[in-house]
Amino acid sequence: MSWLGAKPQQIPAYDSGESPSGVPYRCAKPLGSTLAVRRTAAVDPRGEGRKTAMPVTGRPSVLPRQRPAAGRAQLATGPLTVLLIENDPEGGISVPRMLEQAGGVRRDDSIRIRTARNLTEAARLLTHDVHCILLDLDLTSGASAERAESGAVQAEAESSEPAVDDQLDTLRAVLRMAPAHAVLALTGEDDAERGAEAVRVGAQDFLYRDELDGRLLGRAIRYAVERKRADLAQRQLTATRLRAQENARLERGLLPTPLLEGSGLRFAARYRPGRSRALLGGDFYDTVRTADGSVHVMIGDVCGHGPDEAALGVELRIAWRALTFAGLCGDELLSTLQQVLENERSDDEIFATLCTVDIAPDGRRAGLCLAGHPAPLLTRPGQAPQLLPYDKGGPALGLLPNARWPREQVELGGAWSLMMYTDGLIEGRIGEGKQRLGQDGMVEMIEALREEGLGGEALLDAAVRQVRELNGGELTDDVAVLLLDREGR
Repeated sequence: MSWLGAKPQQIPAYDSGESPSGVPYRCAKPLGSTLAVRRTAAVDPRGEGRKTAMPVTGRPSVLPRQRPAAGRAQLATGPLTVLLIENDPEGGISVPRMLEQAGGVRRDDSIRIRTARNLTEAARLLTHDVHCILLDLDLTSGASAERAESGAVQAEAESSEPAVDDQLDTLRAVLRMAPAHAVLALTGEDDAERGAEAVRVGAQDFLYRDELDGRLLGRAIRYAVERKRADLAQRQLTATRLRAQENARLERGLLPTPLLEGSGLRFAARYRPGRSRALLGGDFYDTVRTADGSVHVMIGDVCGHGPDEAALGVELRIAWRALTFAGLCGDELLSTLQQVLENERSDDEIFATLCTVDIAPDGRRAGLCLAGHPAPLLTRPGQAPQLLPYDKGGPALGLLPNARWPREQVELGGAWSLMMYTDGLIEGRIGEGKQRLGQDGMVEMIEALREEGLGGEALLDAAVRQVRELNGGELTDDVAVLLLDREGR
């Protein structure tokens, strides 16, 4: 820790001026300099004083029109504007003279000083172009009077925060008034403990007013501004990461958990949302086993790719599971789901395709309902994969008010594999042309992968990988594909 100082300087003459809000103030001539003073090491600058709150400096009407912009301090490039808050600018700290006598610095590195005698004046002078605040910690008596007048004392008494040292109340008020600005605390040489406490509360640094030197003061101001910028950037990055983690946990929690215990079926699924960095898209699926031993499986697709479509897909999936456990099936279930969609969608043009399959307890037969959705792919041992019949399917949900969805009876056999998918799997392009994979191309691809001995999750991984490769990169649409396997008995 180094000790740096200079002899006290005479109070300089000030230029007169006005703040953007029309309040007169004194301003030193823009002279360049830099300054550093005794540093406090190993002190956490992120203290309780960083909480954002309303200023306690009188009625809101005294704040300038530029007040909302005051929360964004400008970058520390070129000239800097510093707001000095002290009781008696005429007989107190000689900051402007220090900067004037520092000299030897280019004009575009100059520092301008605004002075305020209390927090009310400081609130008026705190405009968007202020970079740093120099606060004299001895500014206590005037602040206490303002706080009492504005009712801030009563507000703090009702808050859950513990009582604090009165000598730091002014600093806390400044931090609440200017949460995005760098703050330097000024204190006496014999009061280092209070200076260190000021840093713990939220100031960027503290300086000994009796040892100020112009060149070093300028350096300290610039250091404080850059440190505040880095701190705000880190806080914003941390908040963004936390939101991303929370969103990821939420989206993972909305993905289905298959309920197939006791069914004897093997289940595998792959899901790839089309939205960048998303875990959930407009595609949805689910599968459950009801009390009678039947296995019900569903896959669907809400038109669109945004978060609203993803939310609607989750609602439809949850509604399907509840209705299935309530005993609904076939046309009755889909008609009820259409009512859910009509009431929950944000636009009348939004619709959803759906495919439901209910497998009998013996696993050899199934009922199929299609609502504008691609037909499942059935594979039996020794036979080529084939699409289930889809000529009796109905329209997508949300298109026709009085639509019906007939249930088609399908024979599965003893051993089989049933693949259900959304159109994102078959609408990818083949090469650079306009040709798409389509259902026929998908059937050929699955047959070739089966001949290679692939099944289960390995089959789904290979299928999604090949579709992406044929498309020449990532697919723009959501992709959901699931597989149910039953061994012969």
